[in-house]
Amino acid sequence: MDFLAEARSLLTSFPVVDGHNDLPWALREQVRYDLDRRDIATDQTGSLHTDIPRLRSGGVGAQFWSVYVRSDMAGDEAVSATLEQIDVVDRLLARYPADLARALTAGDMEAARKEGRIASLMGAEGGHSINNSLATLRALHTLGVRYMTLTHNDNNDWADSATDEPRFGGLSAFGHEVVREMNRTGVLVDLSHVAPTTMRDALDTTAAPVIFSHSSARAICDHPRNIPDDVLERLPANGGVAMATFVPKFVLPAAVAWTRAADENMREHGLHPSTPPRRV
Repeated sequence: MDFLAEARSLLTSFPVVDGHNDLPWALREQVRYDLDRRDIATDQTGSLHTDIPRLRSGGVGAQFWSVYVRSDMAGDEAVSATLEQIDVVDRLLARYPADLARALTAGDMEAARKEGRIASLMGAEGGHSINNSLATLRALHTLGVRYMTLTHNDNNDWADSATDEPRFGGLSAFGHEVVREMNRTGVLVDLSHVAPTTMRDALDTTAAPVIFSHSSARAICDHPRNIPDDVLERLPANGGVAMATFVPKFVLPAAVAWTRAADENMREHGLHPSTPPRRV
């Protein structure tokens, strides 16, 4: 049996919905948003992980573009950088209208599929992007953001990250308020990157399904970014979904061990490791 041909056939009826793509940040870092220098209508192998030919070849029918900003950005700087990320997604949609279609709802995703275009949505990665402001959260929703990851690699002022030292034991009182406002406005609660205590607090508070936009299973690969079994067991009742990531250290235990050894070597030489020395 030709499994690749079978997979391609299946993808015509059941296209991939990818929950997290960092192309906007790569465009910021590499070319300062100069889209002429990274024309994703052509093969960008060697420069980017993503281009339209590979999205088509991979059977991607819907893509959440991450409007991520680093967690060491704070306050108005984080908000401004998030707006710049949103702007570049808007520019991509305007530049490639035959391939990319703006989507804000499930209905928009289905309409894009019928048109033969890739539904394009946005997710903000890290609650620091709202600068502790529910008004900013609402503004991001107005601009098209449809999920927000509660933290990135570091705690923020109201939620604990999976890769930082515990501060609140999950969500602060304001963190619970953020989750409720996300429910009210229609921004999905994304629990990738957050501590298991934050996952549980969010599930206790949310009235809507949650997502994990890019996390794998802790029982399979013991990395702090992955999802414990007790949290996975709660997803069916919540209606939520866990979207697996294929970063080696999140799926391969040997890669976790290699990363820990590399991080320790970096610490010994006064460098900043990729993962703090903490287990949840």
